[in-house]
Amino acid sequence: MLCSNKPVVQDSLRESFIKLVRVRFVERCPAPEPFLAPQSKEETSARKRGAKSAKLVEGPQTIEQRAIAAAAPIDAKRFSVIMNTGTDVDDSPNVAVGEKRKQDALELDKESGASCEKDILWRANFEEFVRHLRHKACIANVKTRLDDGAAIVLSAMLEATRSEETKVKIENSVPLSMDTIFEGVMKSEAGRSMTLERVRSSLIQLGCAPGVRGATESYSVDLKNIIELVQNDELESIILKRYGKEAYRIFRLLSKSYHLLETNKISDTTFVEKKDTAKILYQLWKDEYLQMETLILLRVSKKFQGIETCCSTHIQMGAIKIYVFKWSTASVVMKLNLHAGRQTRFQLWKVTKDTLWGHVLNEMYHSALNLSLRVAYELEQEQEIIQLPREKRVGALGSRFERLRKVRILLESSLMKLDDAIMVYNDF
Repeated sequence: MLCSNKPVVQDSLRESFIKLVRVRFVERCPAPEPFLAPQSKEETSARKRGAKSAKLVEGPQTIEQRAIAAAAPIDAKRFSVIMNTGTDVDDSPNVAVGEKRKQDALELDKESGASCEKDILWRANFEEFVRHLRHKACIANVKTRLDDGAAIVLSAMLEATRSEETKVKIENSVPLSMDTIFEGVMKSEAGRSMTLERVRSSLIQLGCAPGVRGATESYSVDLKNIIELVQNDELESIILKRYGKEAYRIFRLLSKSYHLLETNKISDTTFVEKKDTAKILYQLWKDEYLQMETLILLRVSKKFQGIETCCSTHIQMGAIKIYVFKWSTASVVMKLNLHAGRQTRFQLWKVTKDTLWGHVLNEMYHSALNLSLRVAYELEQEQEIIQLPREKRVGALGSRFERLRKVRILLESSLMKLDDAIMVYNDF
C-alpha cells in the first residue's frame, strides 16, 4: 500500500495511514521469532518472595505467555512510521522509563536498513477499536440519561487518559485533576462555552467524588456502572419489542429491585391487572428472563392448658421455601404434618443479572447464526440471478433480483445491529 508508484496516491494513502497509527487503530505486528532468555534462579526466588509478601500464589509463566510478552514491541516502536527520509514519526504520548533501554534496538534497525517500509508488517489494533467503541457507548448513554455537558466532560476525561488504560474493561477511569479536566473540556468546540462551575456540576452528575492524588484533588468516573446501565437499556429494549409495554414496565421494576417481589405488589406498582401480571411473569420466567420462588405458608394450631406461644421456621425444598407458623406451648414439642395444615401460596419474582447476561448473550449468538445462515441460503437460492449481467435482469428476473437485494440489506443490517448488542455484553 505504501509503495505505490503514483506520488499523489502514495501521499494521500500515507497521510491516511499515519492518521490511523496516530489514533492507535493500526500497530506494528509483534516480532515473529522473539528471543526468550532463560530465567535465572534469582528471578524465580524474587518472584516467590514477592508472591509471599502479597499473600498471592502465582504460578510460573508458560512459554506461550513469555513469548507473547517478548514479541510485543514497545510503544515507541509499536506506533511509529518510518518515513522515506529515515526519520521516525512517533505518535506515542508517553514512553515508560523501563522501555528507554530498548530504544537502541530501534536505532539499530534504522542503521542496518531493516526499517524499510515494505519490510514492516502492520495489523489492525482491535483492542483500541473496542476501547474506542466502549468509550463511545458510555458517552452516548450519559448524553441521553443526563445532558450534553456531562457527556462533554466524560469525553474529555476519557480522551485524556486513553493511552494510560492498561486494559479495555477498566472499572474506573484514570483519576484526573480538575485543571486537567477543564483543559480537556476547553479543547472541544462544544466545551469552550462551559465554565469551571459547570464542569464541576457535571462531575457531580457523573457521581465523581473528589479523591486525593498527590497534593491535589482528583476525579474518576465509574465506567462499570455506566456499562451496566447500557446493558440494562439494551435488554429492556428487547423486552419492549418482544413482549410489549406492560412486560417492559414489569421487567424494569424487577431489574431495579434488589429483592424478591410478590405478584400483587408488582401488579399494584406497575398498574397492570393482576391476571395479566401473572401471565406476563410466567412468560418471562418460561423464557428464562426471571427467577421465581414459591412461598408456602402453613399454619397449624394447637392449644395446651390455655397457654399459646408463637414460633416460626422454614424448610428449603429446591426453589421452594416452606415457611411454617405453628402454635405450641413452651413445654411441648409438636410434630408437624405438612399436609394437615392450611396452606397459602405466594409467587415471588426477581431478576438475577449474573445469570441473565449469559442467557441473553447466548440468545444473541443463536440469532446471529440464524441470520448468517439465512443470508447464505438466500444467496444460494438466487445464485443464477446474481450471475446474470445487469442488462438481462428485466421483468420477473429483475423483480427477483430486487427482492434479493432488499432481503439482503434487511438481514445484514439486522446482523450488524446484533453485533453491536453482542459487543455490549461480551466485550464491554
